[in-house]
Amino acid sequence: MEKVSKGDRIKVEYIGSFPEDGEVFDESEGRGPLEFEVGAGQMIKGFDKAVVGMKLNEEKDVTIPPEEAYGSADEGQKIEIPVERIAGQGQEIKVGTPIATTTGQVGKVTAINNGIATLEFVHPMAGRSLHFWIKVVEIEKQ
Repeated sequence: MEKVSKGDRIKVEYIGSFPEDGEVFDESEGRGPLEFEVGAGQMIKGFDKAVVGMKLNEEKDVTIPPEEAYGSADEGQKIEIPVERIAGQGQEIKVGTPIATTTGQVGKVTAINNGIATLEFVHPMAGRSLHFWIKVVEIEKQ
C-alpha cells in the first residue's frame, strides 16, 4: 500500500487540541478534509512531518512542540516595510507601535532604520505544544 511522501497532495481529517487541557482549537469536521501538498510549507513543520509515511485511512495522534508549530512566544515572524506604507494607523510610527494587518494579524514595530520599519508578528499559539489526531483520506502521488 502506498505511503505519503514529500510532494504528494493529500487530504486529511484532523482535530487540533491543546495537550494540557484537551481544548479543541481547530478541526476539519463540518468543513470537509484539509488538502495540502506535503513538504511545501503550507502547514506547520510538525504536521508536515507527521503525515510522511502514513497510509490511506491510517490514523495517528501526534504532539507537536512549539519549535515545529508556531515558534516560541518570544520570537515572531519579522518583515520589513517602508514606514510610509503602514497605512491607516493615524499615529506616529515608532518602536513599540502596535500594528494590525488587514488579515487580522497583530504585531508591533521593533525597529526603524532609514525609513524602514521592522514589524514582528507573534502567532497567538506561539510557545504552545499542539496535539493533532490525523486521518489520511486521500493520497495523490506526484
